[in-house]
Amino acid sequence: MKPLIGRIPVLDVQPLVDCGRRPAKAVSGESFQVTATVFREGHDAVAANVVLLDPGGRPGPWTPMRELAPGTDRWGAEVTPTEEGRWTYTVEAWSDPVATWRHAARIKIPAATDEHDVALVLTEGADLYERAAAGVPKADGREAVLAAADALRDESLAAADRLAAALSPAADAALARHPLRDLVTASRPAPVLVERRRALYGSWYELFPRSEGAVVKKGEPPVSGTFRTAAERLPAVAAMGFDVVYLPPVHPIGTTYRKGPNNSLEPGPDDVGVPWAIGSPDGGHDAIHPDLGTIEDFDHFVETARALRMEIALDFALQCSPDHPWVTRHPEWFHHRADGSIAYAENPPKKYQDIYPIAFDSDLRGLVRETTRVLRYWMAHGVRIFRVDNPHTKPVVFWEKVIANINRTDPDVIFLAEAFTRPAMMRTLGAIGFQQSYTYFTWRNGKQELTDYLIELSRETAAYMRPNFFVNTPDILHAYLQQGGRPAFEVRAVLAATMAPSWGVYAGYELCENTPAKPGSEEYLDSEKYELRPRDWEAAEREGRTIAPLITLLNRIRRRHPALQQLRDIHFHHADNDAVIAYSKRAGTDIVLVVVNLDPHHTQEATVSLDMERLGLEPHETVPVRDELTGETYHWGSSNYVRLEPGVTPAHIVVLRPSPPIGGSPTS
Repeated sequence: MKPLIGRIPVLDVQPLVDCGRRPAKAVSGESFQVTATVFREGHDAVAANVVLLDPGGRPGPWTPMRELAPGTDRWGAEVTPTEEGRWTYTVEAWSDPVATWRHAARIKIPAATDEHDVALVLTEGADLYERAAAGVPKADGREAVLAAADALRDESLAAADRLAAALSPAADAALARHPLRDLVTASRPAPVLVERRRALYGSWYELFPRSEGAVVKKGEPPVSGTFRTAAERLPAVAAMGFDVVYLPPVHPIGTTYRKGPNNSLEPGPDDVGVPWAIGSPDGGHDAIHPDLGTIEDFDHFVETARALRMEIALDFALQCSPDHPWVTRHPEWFHHRADGSIAYAENPPKKYQDIYPIAFDSDLRGLVRETTRVLRYWMAHGVRIFRVDNPHTKPVVFWEKVIANINRTDPDVIFLAEAFTRPAMMRTLGAIGFQQSYTYFTWRNGKQELTDYLIELSRETAAYMRPNFFVNTPDILHAYLQQGGRPAFEVRAVLAATMAPSWGVYAGYELCENTPAKPGSEEYLDSEKYELRPRDWEAAEREGRTIAPLITLLNRIRRRHPALQQLRDIHFHHADNDAVIAYSKRAGTDIVLVVVNLDPHHTQEATVSLDMERLGLEPHETVPVRDELTGETYHWGSSNYVRLEPGVTPAHIVVLRPSPPIGGSPTS
């Protein structure tokens, strides 16, 4: 039987998802760290490296690993896949006879009293160097290694001089690139799925097409906006720097148990209903609500967005109104109660009388087939991103099958899990295929909870769950925003845009809409879920009632700085005030440091103590930094005083070794 541990143990290889049964995730050009525990018996030196195999099975140059902390036996290296597809990586551990010899020779030769033993040590070193030279290309230092071997055999030199010649920088460099590796032991290949960059990085904007261009006048029936009128809003969204326009369901809405304004159970004849109550005699999940226009109008909307370099994300809510065609065509897809009625959706104390949930276990195969068909219909009309509503209320195995079906032929299609639920379910949905996930960010407002959560997302789950930090949603208006006014909206925008590579806002956020349905509720008063909500964007801009300039600037900063487009490297620095949080993100030479006042009501002062080594700086070094929000330049060192005033200077976003300014300010 093959031993479970190789000649040199290689243990606890990471990243590994579900013991390697599922792939870890990355995007093209994203660096991630491979780690493993490597050791061997005795005192001989060991070393390790990582080998990446591209989707064609071609190995790239192996990447040397280093011991992450002395004496821990934990080794690591950064690797970077360069194209989309299914990659694998392997950790190779090996005995390093040259390093072992050098360590012993440095001790023995200076202290030796036995000339015969010294001669043996030098001869053994020469033999090793000659053996190692055979693996060094002639054009890459072989002569330097052979020269070291010759020096070790040169009896005309003193022993110390022979050793010194063998340790020449040229020989060291050549052997670092082409080491002599004995007893090479490889880990099992581990899979890595490399997806397109939008799976990791993007700025999302959610809008209701029916509200854009809608006409609502007292005493008159409301007139819905259409895809054509909503397309007129897209240039302004693009101008704010958004990459993705996310739409709630655009399908026909049922009339049975239709909800009225503010979730009323007594709708009027002109009430428009909730877009998530999908299905009517006009069609189901593959139909357009007649008030929004036709499929040709939808295509025009998609093309308009594409011309502005934005993608469309479509909400996919797998549930039905009582009027959905599936209710009569496939009654087996629904749960029937003892009296024969179909059970409506509930999340006590919430009741959704206008929605029937799906019962998956009666015909899982048929539901997978129909879901795949519906998704492919919208894909054929230009949708390559789906925000999936409440995926945690459906079987995990269902989503695994559906996403695999889609991504097998269309690996560029992205699924975002809107799963505000228990951690185990959220993590599992990421592991089985969802490319992105909503998170608990909305409810993380304090310094310590933000720190703990970002460490979790950037380290513990980064290999399989990519976060998208939405600052608000049609369902969630957090008390922090309700009570903090405009400064709170500015703070949360800065945090979301700089902490996570993907972030999003729901329309109205830029206007700081913050009136709850009632005290203690996270629902909006006069929620857009239940009625048309046209907004006078031009008047808001004219009157200065918008933080769109700040949002625009944040998205410009994100596009300019690769450090803000990655997830795995975020580091928190000490600030001696619990209302002030400081963190840095780094990608290569691009380093961005963010300091934020978390208190939307009061000016806060703090001394920020920087981890200079983490920033690639000397402990007593002082460097020029530029604030990307204001354009001002400072000189910062290991200890820096900051004063942040809500509504004036909510944060510093400073760049080390700054390049030319972006221009603009958060209040311009």
